[in-house]
Amino acid sequence: MDTQDPAATPTLSTPLLDRCRAALVPAEALVAAMADRVVERLGKGGGEAMNIHQTAAHGYAWASTYAAALKELLSWAQRVHDAGHGGPLEAAMLEVGFGEYLAQLAGGIPISQMEIVRPATFGITDLSDFYTPEVRQLIAAAHDERIWEWLGTAVAQAKDSGSMGAAGLEDESLEMVRDQFRRFVDDEVVPAAHSWHLADELIPMEIVEQMAEMGVFGLTIPEEYGGVAMGKTAMCVVTEELSRGYIGVGSLGTRSEIAAELIRIGGTDDQKSHYLPKIASGEILPTAVFTEPNTGSDLASLRTRAVRDGDTYKITGAKTWITHAARSDLMTLLARTNPDEPGYKGLSMFLIEKPRGTDLDPFPLDGMTGGEIRVLGYRGMKEYELGFDGLTVPATALLGAKEGQGFRQLMATFESARIQTAARAVGVAENALDLGLRYAHERRQFGRQIMDFPRVYRKLAWTAVEIMISRQLAYHSARAKDSDERCDIEAGMAKLLAARVAFAAADVALQIHGGNGYALEYPISRVLCDARILNIFEGAAEIQAHVIARGLLGRRAG
Repeated sequence: MDTQDPAATPTLSTPLLDRCRAALVPAEALVAAMADRVVERLGKGGGEAMNIHQTAAHGYAWASTYAAALKELLSWAQRVHDAGHGGPLEAAMLEVGFGEYLAQLAGGIPISQMEIVRPATFGITDLSDFYTPEVRQLIAAAHDERIWEWLGTAVAQAKDSGSMGAAGLEDESLEMVRDQFRRFVDDEVVPAAHSWHLADELIPMEIVEQMAEMGVFGLTIPEEYGGVAMGKTAMCVVTEELSRGYIGVGSLGTRSEIAAELIRIGGTDDQKSHYLPKIASGEILPTAVFTEPNTGSDLASLRTRAVRDGDTYKITGAKTWITHAARSDLMTLLARTNPDEPGYKGLSMFLIEKPRGTDLDPFPLDGMTGGEIRVLGYRGMKEYELGFDGLTVPATALLGAKEGQGFRQLMATFESARIQTAARAVGVAENALDLGLRYAHERRQFGRQIMDFPRVYRKLAWTAVEIMISRQLAYHSARAKDSDERCDIEAGMAKLLAARVAFAAADVALQIHGGNGYALEYPISRVLCDARILNIFEGAAEIQAHVIARGLLGRRAG
């Protein structure tokens, strides 16, 4: 690849930024037109009309996510330009990212491997207003083989230097945090992660203890409760680096994040002072016990019962897909305390302490049983199904000391959980890109590295661009959360896009490995399995798109 041609070297200039800013206007106008058509179809039909017109509604959610992604990509580019950190790589990412997403907005967005949503899906056939000179110029640039050739080489060189484009944080302390966790991951996680996966064993406690010492479990907990209080943006940075090493390690903090958020927002003073310091220090490892067989995301149908009996509650029911259940010390459990209240109203949240299990006795608690669910990936904490048969817990275990608040309390944590999941997805995608780049340089075919072939370097270059786009959406939602702004839709968009990017990155990297990628000995086989779960947990992609569409349309109406 020839990078010596000055004409082929992108520049992060004011004209490029202005061109992207101008192109954002017709992009947002097209998405607004899609919204108008969705509103027309839904009429006053409510939720059932949304189900009938699901493809259009979900397509609108995806198109809105693309528009938000372009906005944040431009914001990132402006920040790094103003800080003097924007070089040719950042310029190419901006230009190609804009050009490709604009082309997909007009030509078709892949909302899954088998579904493409186009303007015609909404009955929009006249795109003359969309194709402004700026839009045409950016799309043309994204179809220029010269920029892809340049970008392929730049991505390879950037990965060797450990920097795949400026992150745009413009915060020295966060960059120091990133460097600290990058060293930890490279030294302690990467060398062992694949063996943990192949042996299907729990992440060693030594790793958990090191993470506790580094402040992972108290990252967003207030200092008054022993936390670090660094906020959600720091959580993204740490989670991304940990997940780059292994998704299981990046996910160890998720349950602590959920439990701490539940207690911080909805707990009594006693519950906060008792549990938060222990969660922050890693003394307590929590697990989230929400999902039930045959309910999935339909929490309104939850059937596990908690019956008050004097100063205790008796828990009866079944839960499934409970991560890290055996080794955890605290369950945040959602149960129905009032069977006469329909849907969400009768649900309550409980903080249930349990002894840490062992291999021989994973659930040493009277009234509780469990069994492991064997899974393709995401193995480092293991998945379980749990049964409760009259499990007795003190009444003080009721979160907030008030029944009927469980669903509201859980919803208050969803923004943080989805932001963190988006960061996990970015880290997994980075892992895949690392593996794909390394193999593309090591593997030789027809007398040269396979990295020299356009369909190889284009795949990897585009992966790098989409990772940056996803990262900026995650950071945007984290900054909103840190500013106490409502960001449920933004967090959902970040999770929706990043999950797709992670699986695409893993699939691309495995394809580049060819037959070797299908062999268990190659880490990319693990990363593909790990990436696949990201489109399912914390809200499946279909549910996520539904929630985003409903929220956006609600904002329009309000």
